[in-house]
Amino acid sequence: MDLIVSHPTGSEVVRDYLAGERSVESFFGSHFRDASAYVAKATEVDSRFDGSARERAVEAIIVPEGGDQGRLERFVEEGGYMVTTGQQPALFGGPLYSIYKAMTAIRLAEALESRLGKTVLPLFWVASDDHDWAEANHTDMVGIDNELHRFEVQAPTPEKAPSLHRIPLGSDAAQVADRFLEHVPSTEFSDAYIELIRGFAPGATLPAGFHQMLQRILGPYGLFFTDAAHPALKQHSAEWLLRELSGSADHEAVLQGTADQLEAAGYHLQVPIMEGGVNLFMEGPSGRERLYREGDSFRLRTSGQVLTEAQIRSACQEDPSVLSPNVLFRPVVESVVFPTLAYVGGPGEMAYFAQLKSYFEAHGVGMPVVYPRWAATPVETKIRKVLDKFGVAPESLRRPFHEIASEIAREEVPGDIRAALGKLRGAIGGGVGELQKAAAALDPTLKGPVQHLRSQSLAALDNVEKKILQAVKRESEIMLSQLEKAQLHLYPAGKPAERVQNPTYFLARYGGAFLDAVYERFEVNLD
Repeated sequence: MDLIVSHPTGSEVVRDYLAGERSVESFFGSHFRDASAYVAKATEVDSRFDGSARERAVEAIIVPEGGDQGRLERFVEEGGYMVTTGQQPALFGGPLYSIYKAMTAIRLAEALESRLGKTVLPLFWVASDDHDWAEANHTDMVGIDNELHRFEVQAPTPEKAPSLHRIPLGSDAAQVADRFLEHVPSTEFSDAYIELIRGFAPGATLPAGFHQMLQRILGPYGLFFTDAAHPALKQHSAEWLLRELSGSADHEAVLQGTADQLEAAGYHLQVPIMEGGVNLFMEGPSGRERLYREGDSFRLRTSGQVLTEAQIRSACQEDPSVLSPNVLFRPVVESVVFPTLAYVGGPGEMAYFAQLKSYFEAHGVGMPVVYPRWAATPVETKIRKVLDKFGVAPESLRRPFHEIASEIAREEVPGDIRAALGKLRGAIGGGVGELQKAAAALDPTLKGPVQHLRSQSLAALDNVEKKILQAVKRESEIMLSQLEKAQLHLYPAGKPAERVQNPTYFLARYGGAFLDAVYERFEVNLD
């Protein structure tokens, strides 16, 4: 199996950041390829984190089974740092890119540890307080039958949208797992991953199954975890969430100022700034609800319930988990709880980090260096053989298949037919040109009918050519079906496999060798 590795691109602001354009310096600060940026960030982190602050950070860290607890002790003793990344939970581990984000963070932490001479921990934040059930409750996989399948569990209470960690999986989870496993390759490696899929069981939660799966497969590479609902994380961040509540109007102005600058520079906003919106969610009657300012009070967006600041503070004191940050405030919370040097993000996350530099500074925190995650397209041997057979590059399969099939068919048309078609097309053009010249000399009004003749002749020839291509396609039907299956594996549903394909397919087929290959290819060079 081959891996085609690159940094995924995204919006224009992300593409300019990857290219090191000066136009984005004011939004991102130092570039991720600038080794001195991490040294400067370490100095800024040290100004805020002493030994006791790092000890508090450790309280919110989850060590996977078999993980090296001693690294946490060295982290505190040496005054170490972290490289963070994360993802909301998803059924059966979600798509491949969650693993890619984690592995990039692992490799970047190793490179920074070597460079700085201090322990640097890779940390994966599981966003279990996310409430988008429709985004988390399914996964897709091209299975052993070479077909794309979607597997989805139902919400026990579809009329509400609480945080994912508050939602137990329903009785259908076991049946969905059974259907999923029918499409997983059966190999000597399968049993270990079947066990992990079974962890998404009725009564459990998506975050619990997601944790178990990622910790088991990525813990051996030195990855540590935290959870948005971790009691220690909630305790240590509560003060900052309440500060955000009190200062929401000022912080909205800061974010709007950056938004205006981005748009003035010709960039689009990843996250719109909502007037009156507080960058916090609160567990309310309708689940996890966005807070909005309403006079001197605050309104829950969905239920419409109005609360005073004192009531919100009281509820948070009673249960710190009732408040949670939104997508813009979460990175700030992460950086005040953990000594973060860099955040590893995908294109969407990188785009919203472009909105946050001044917002971080408004909280008295420097924004971490934004490092783009690696992307990898797995190309199995059976797929490579098909590509080589047709002389097709993997990236060319991003196009609609009918375009690819037509192109292949044109190349398969026998040479004598192509030559005859070309000769006939030239003859029509030349003959009509001569006729038009001669007829115009006799009567200028004949120019129109002659042009009409040319159009009819070429249209008839195009129709013949289409029929020839259809005949070639019928002759090449088996070969084209092989190419279509290759496209499905590389770009299922027209998207890169990493955004669709569940990792269990590759884990069951290749075992740990798949993860080892990803680890080896995701090299980070700070020189």
